[in-house]
Amino acid sequence: MDSVKIFINPYRLFKYFWSNRSLILQFSKREILQRYRGSFLGIIWSIINPLIMLTVYTFVFSVVFKGKWGVSTSANQFEFAIIMFCGLIVFNIFNETINRAPSLIVSNVNYVKKVIFPLEILPLSVLISSLLHACISLILLIIATNIFFQISTWTVFLVVLIILPLIFLTLGISWFLASLGVFVRDMAYTVGVITTILFYITPIFYPVSAVPQFLQNYMYFNPLTSIVENFRRVVIFGQMPNWSNLLIIFIVSYVIMVMGLLWFDKTRRGFADVLWHCDICGKCFQNLPNIFQTA
Repeated sequence: MDSVKIFINPYRLFKYFWSNRSLILQFSKREILQRYRGSFLGIIWSIINPLIMLTVYTFVFSVVFKGKWGVSTSANQFEFAIIMFCGLIVFNIFNETINRAPSLIVSNVNYVKKVIFPLEILPLSVLISSLLHACISLILLIIATNIFFQISTWTVFLVVLIILPLIFLTLGISWFLASLGVFVRDMAYTVGVITTILFYITPIFYPVSAVPQFLQNYMYFNPLTSIVENFRRVVIFGQMPNWSNLLIIFIVSYVIMVMGLLWFDKTRRGFADVLWHCDICGKCFQNLPNIFQTA
């Protein structure tokens, strides 16, 4: 690829991936099928799993703990579980893709040999698989919202605008981690710890308003905070997104995506040397300066 020109221009970037759509769809299908390979119910589990989890969350947090969302005085006992599940849908897209990223290149060594193979589609294929499962969970959430809250709102169609920056953010970080995972094999373990921390500092089990006032502004340094909050606004509360907030996170996420893809493109020339000629001894990271010098 003509790296900088393609990456920075959104149209040319989309056109590049569109030209590889058959490969992307093929690998996305493989990701989806591999998850349920050997199971009796197969892809039906993608419906059963979120349904079971929604039921469990409802029982534990709404019936047992009788949780209330923030300072809500609503008598609806399902409110807490439904709102929390909404945040989990967003986080799981990010979490599933990011945790797979460090091992993507290492586990697909055969494709590194093929000079013309677009390795950058591997994280994209994992993301598409996660998005499919998120769509199923979202449908179940909308049904549950209609049943328990008796509300149906057209703002749910704005979900696409909310998810777009999440896609940019997830792809950018995934490309960076997929590349770094080749040189630093400990990344797979490190990322797991980081995503666990992110899970608790993202307002999934609580609203931002529940955080002490002096910390609330710092919460938005986590890009997932804005995405989760806006996702709830359009899906659960029937409100318009915070447009200024959404615009900022959109720009930041796109910049992160471009930087991640540029990093991936810059370092990919060293993948083959590391995978075939370096022992897993922690010295692989030393090859990075040489890769940039020969660029």
